[in-house]
Amino acid sequence: MATLWKFFSSSIGSKFIIAVSGLCLFAFLVVHLAGNLLIFLGPEALNHWGHLLVSNPLTIPAEIGLALIFLTHAYKAVLMWWDNRRARPSGYAEKKWAGSVSRKNVGSATMIVSGPIVFAFVVWHVLTFKYGPVYEAAEPGVRDLSRLIFEAFSQPLVAGLYVVVMILIGLHLRHGIASAFQSLGADGPRFTPIAIVAGTMLAVLIGAGFAIIPIWVFFIR
Repeated sequence: MATLWKFFSSSIGSKFIIAVSGLCLFAFLVVHLAGNLLIFLGPEALNHWGHLLVSNPLTIPAEIGLALIFLTHAYKAVLMWWDNRRARPSGYAEKKWAGSVSRKNVGSATMIVSGPIVFAFVVWHVLTFKYGPVYEAAEPGVRDLSRLIFEAFSQPLVAGLYVVVMILIGLHLRHGIASAFQSLGADGPRFTPIAIVAGTMLAVLIGAGFAIIPIWVFFIR
């Protein structure tokens, strides 16, 4: 047990935890996005999906587990950033883009900035959509999530900030996905370029997928 704790407290162990927790959060984003996109099939489809989740007895344990994964990911990432900063307190004479997994990119250099913003966004998102106003749908016992979403994204400030955060999440994922595979040992001259391209494509799909909803609600619907 002491050896295992020592490993997870080390730099390598911390990278491993950040990688695994990050990939778990990415998997959640994929499922969450799939559910959100049901709004394009009509309010009933989205409302039924939300009702299915709420009525599932496994949802609460899953949410607790997801919260622990999210907090662990954030804690380990900030701790590693702080340790790296203490190791070079004077900083660099010339600012250079970070990221050993790929060519220079904005996502790698702004991870510590986008992270706290995403954290604050998640808190707002939960308070707004999970614990926000409860509207009854046409079907008894079903919450009208679509109405809540339409009301929120009809506000220009909310819709605009949501899109901006989705861009930041995309940048975060672009570097994070490739870094996660590297931390798990999937690295090398042949695999790294593939991981970079795949990470970029997945980041764009996730970011654009979430961002298209407020854009559609505000400008089109």
